[in-house]
Amino acid sequence: MAKRFEGKVVLVTGCGSVGPGWGNGKAISVLFAREGAKVYGCDINPKAAAETQEIIRKQGGLCEVRVTDIGKSEQVKELIDACVQHFGRIDVLINNVAIGGQGGPVDYPEEKWRRDLDVNITAMFLTCRHAIPHMEKQGGGSIVNIGSISGIRGSGVGIISYETTKAAILGFSRGVALQYGAKQIRSNVVMPGMIAAPAFMQDMGDPVAAEAMGKRIPIGHLGDAWDVAEAVLYLASDAAKFVTATELIVDGGSSARLSN
Repeated sequence: MAKRFEGKVVLVTGCGSVGPGWGNGKAISVLFAREGAKVYGCDINPKAAAETQEIIRKQGGLCEVRVTDIGKSEQVKELIDACVQHFGRIDVLINNVAIGGQGGPVDYPEEKWRRDLDVNITAMFLTCRHAIPHMEKQGGGSIVNIGSISGIRGSGVGIISYETTKAAILGFSRGVALQYGAKQIRSNVVMPGMIAAPAFMQDMGDPVAAEAMGKRIPIGHLGDAWDVAEAVLYLASDAAKFVTATELIVDGGSSARLSN
């Protein structure tokens, strides 16, 4: 393997998986470690974080993890400080955490709405607030935010907080890219579609229904977490050194047509 991130420090929020198999954060963390990166991961679930760490270490990689509620301002600052203290720098910041639930503006609980905003978008504001100064001192860095095609295409099933926050990520990421581009800090978004990761499969509840949904995607099947991880790796790498303020859709063509 090329080891394209040898000597680089990569911070991944939501580095664990919510269930058996490969979630986006878990695959992203392992892929960067395989490419030589020193990975600092966080997750609210200590067992999920430890599982990712164990996989990386068994494969000969370097990984430290920290239990973090990414929706809490003080814990985000502690996360960034701990990463820099341990590895000395942050070259790549990957904002991966997202939560949500079913409901619209009439029936969705207000406290849940506020919590979703804190976790899905305010957390990105906070990680950038604390990580960007370190990137400036280093002479550059890369930020990759995990969005969703839900940010540009409505689902019609009533996931108002998720759709709202995923749309907000696009404007936030572009704003960061334009403000800090001259300082060689790039900011981009990966927008997955239907990915057969544990969270999606749990929401679906029925593997047969999930497979049938996959067949309606133009490419003919659901994506997986490695599809997302490879897209993140590209945007964070030197191969994308002239790519910023960009959204990379990873959805098998789903968002390109009028209906599914």
